[in-house]
Amino acid sequence: METIIDIKHLSKVYHLYDRPVDRLKEVFSLRRKSFHREHNALKDISLRVQKGDCVGIVGKNGSGKSTLLKIIAGVVSPTGGEVAIKGKISALLELGAGFNPEYTGLENIYLNGTMMGYSRTEMAKKVNDIIAFADIGDYIHQPVKTYSSGMFARLAFAVSISVEPDILIVDEVLSVGDARFQVKCIDKMKELKAMGTTILFVSHATEQIKRFCNKAIWMQDGEIRQIGEAGETVDIYENDMRFGDTAATKTEGKQESPVREKPSMAYINSIQINQGRFRTFDTLVAEVEYEICEEEIEGFILGVAIYTANRDHYIFGPNTYLDRTEVPGRKGIHKVRYVIPRLPLIRGQYVLDVGIFNSEGIVNFDYKTSAVGFSVSNPYFSEGDFYMEHTWEILQ
Repeated sequence: METIIDIKHLSKVYHLYDRPVDRLKEVFSLRRKSFHREHNALKDISLRVQKGDCVGIVGKNGSGKSTLLKIIAGVVSPTGGEVAIKGKISALLELGAGFNPEYTGLENIYLNGTMMGYSRTEMAKKVNDIIAFADIGDYIHQPVKTYSSGMFARLAFAVSISVEPDILIVDEVLSVGDARFQVKCIDKMKELKAMGTTILFVSHATEQIKRFCNKAIWMQDGEIRQIGEAGETVDIYENDMRFGDTAATKTEGKQESPVREKPSMAYINSIQINQGRFRTFDTLVAEVEYEICEEEIEGFILGVAIYTANRDHYIFGPNTYLDRTEVPGRKGIHKVRYVIPRLPLIRGQYVLDVGIFNSEGIVNFDYKTSAVGFSVSNPYFSEGDFYMEHTWEILQ
């Protein structure tokens, strides 16, 4: 595959001033005194985008998404690093960018065409298609300062796609349009993608990215946190937004019990799972090691429960008593394997609780809350949190 965007060690630092006068003080300071503080919008970003890729970019406000796109588009200069671009770029970065508010919509079509390197004659051949796609009626002859945000978006998108770009950058502009306009734009973007146009797409509507893009980038605090297949990357991002730095990210792997001054009749030594990240239908294997201090505990029970990482939902909680399974209850160290052959979870972060009991679960010897954590993410193939077997039938 041909690399169309090649970014190496990109950084961008902004100087922030508390007051406008501080900027002048800094310029005219004889001692070169600094009156600003630095904001690192991008920190050592390296990235390659292949020709024909449709890349969604997600992240909270202030994560560096728009700064990255502006540098790729050539609107903003980087503080450090290299950006190599092959081909012509068309960018919808913000409403009204590149438009003269005093000019009519028609005049702005020619203005933008000139900025993209087209002659007036070449743009004249495209005007009718642009006007038809924008579908703003007689407003095309009115100054764009009279336009609503939706009309701005319609005209800006129509102009951007008309110049047949090698790279199309769309930064949240579609969110201001109505549903009919969004469908129209997505259909056109699909057409461009099929023709080999590379698309960079920023949207807070993550479902759009999962459904439309083949790759995604998760940005956080000016850095790339995750890059990969779109559905899976968005799932990981949404897990973080929902749960944050929870036990599921802290407790992957083997968990040891704290040292006790006085051992109880039985206690849990450790629990270990086969991996920290799963996809739907993967096999989950948990191995629990426990120790019994008595000669024999009648009716000994082991239970493993799944909770969401923030513990607001109890997902599943079997135990050996309910499943009519006997586990060792005699003195010594024992290890039991718990297996879910086809994990039905679609996405999210989860934790396992482990407990040992007797008397049908009434007496608790030891209980580990959020003993080990794991996450589930997938390429986009279904909606919701669980997968259920199902069929479709056409009745009419």
